[in-house]
Amino acid sequence: MIIDNPVLKGFHPDPSMIRVGDTYYIATSTFEWFPGVRVHSSRDMVHWQYVTSILNSERMVNLRGDPSSGGVWAPDLSYSDGRFWLVFSDIKTVTGTFKDGTNYLTSAERIEGPWTDPVPINYVGFDASLFHDDDGRKYLIQQTWDHREYHHHFDGITLTEFDTSTMRLLPETSRTIWRGTDVRLSEGPHLYKINGWYYLFAAEGGTTFSHQETVSRSRTLQAGSFETMPGDEPFLSNFDTPRSYLQKQGHGSLVDTPTGEWYYASLCARPWHRPQESVVDPRGWCTLGRETSIQKVEWDEDGWPHIQGGHGGSRYVEAPRDAPVSSQEHEEGHQHDDFESDTLGPDWCTLRVPFNGKMGSVGAGSLRLRGQGSLHNLFDLSLVARRWQAFDFDAQVRMDFEPRSYQAMAGLTNYYSDANFSWIFVTWDERRSTRVIEVAQSDGNRYVSYLKDEAIPVPAGAHVWFKTKVRTSSYSYQYSFDGRHWATVPVILDAAVLSDDHVYKQIDGYFTGGFVGLAAVDYSGYGSLATFSSFDYRELKEKP
Repeated sequence: MIIDNPVLKGFHPDPSMIRVGDTYYIATSTFEWFPGVRVHSSRDMVHWQYVTSILNSERMVNLRGDPSSGGVWAPDLSYSDGRFWLVFSDIKTVTGTFKDGTNYLTSAERIEGPWTDPVPINYVGFDASLFHDDDGRKYLIQQTWDHREYHHHFDGITLTEFDTSTMRLLPETSRTIWRGTDVRLSEGPHLYKINGWYYLFAAEGGTTFSHQETVSRSRTLQAGSFETMPGDEPFLSNFDTPRSYLQKQGHGSLVDTPTGEWYYASLCARPWHRPQESVVDPRGWCTLGRETSIQKVEWDEDGWPHIQGGHGGSRYVEAPRDAPVSSQEHEEGHQHDDFESDTLGPDWCTLRVPFNGKMGSVGAGSLRLRGQGSLHNLFDLSLVARRWQAFDFDAQVRMDFEPRSYQAMAGLTNYYSDANFSWIFVTWDERRSTRVIEVAQSDGNRYVSYLKDEAIPVPAGAHVWFKTKVRTSSYSYQYSFDGRHWATVPVILDAAVLSDDHVYKQIDGYFTGGFVGLAAVDYSGYGSLATFSSFDYRELKEKP
């Protein structure tokens, strides 16, 4: 069997992969999206199934008010002493000199839970992980942040012993074990003990096209004892492979198979570029966000790890030889939801808080969203969305909505963040005393309504269907009043606006990916109700 990268498509970054028995698990970052920390499992590294989301209640994590691209960063999943352990950061400030947040620890006997209430452990820096040494001692490894504007923000990889009897760190044991390379911006550290060596894997260079993974090692855990892998090449990177299918690889975790093969799971991205743009500068736009890829690892005679085939990695990778033969086919990208269940399915996400009665209700054939704040709102927002997982897809929904004010709006949105989104929606035109359809976009908080006086009237008593057609570099919106005959709104939108790379040019916070979803807004405070039914998301086959 062959691993076809990425194995987790669309906004599944910072993978923490472990093996328990014959089963592999990957936990990925979710940032401001709820529920937090998605977990997938596999027995062959080829076919991955969603298992659970660990932070599935406000008791487990409080993201209310967290900025876009803040929230849950870099979860570290491990297994020791008959328990699963999870360390994660909740980041409250993304831009500026400070990176306020807290590192938490939770554990469970089963991956499905129940998980213990998260314990705050410190905030020396983000991207913390838990190392279980073979003598029974445990250590927290983390990037250390320096806010001082006259110092470099990266201040080394710190190791601190953790006492499981008190569930507290022992700060008097803290020491800096590695200062990084000249690339700097080190983050995402993971520590492993293999054949008497402590190996430290860490990402460097920032999570852009210059991203890379570096390896160092030591015989001890003493301060400053780690030496970086010799040579100029990183362990994993695409900074010098601009034409590779996969880009931005780095920040991940190492795992072995039962028969002694080794693999590395890392974040990656797949950019597209316009014909008039250089492939190299810029390399393109990653509208699917950062995804998860897996590369095979080989060890040289000096005990250093290397990516099979070179540090740029490959799209297609040989699966473990001991993997069970599977007849399972790759599922076509399709989601249809008639909203019969009284809970949302695992593809759906909300922002910062779980779906609740303040947002609306679901079941008996419809999703009912009560209008709250605008799509810029970081606190009270009625938005239910799912990841973009293909460059080309169609999504559509039927909606019933009777606004009585231009401050009430509901419809279908393509969303990246509170600053970057677009949507097609029904609202009220007081001049014509009728419902109308409008299309609007926010690009870096610059909000533009496209139809204005040409907003499309909705016939009295008519239902409305909305559709979006995403075609790699651009997308459009359609509407229908019978679900069969569609009209296209004459507005073509730039998909790059919903990419990490575009947002990076506007603000230092660009870590998620495109979503398509359903939203209701009523900033008047009267809570107008929108009813959605028969949602359909269907991917088109990827072009060669």
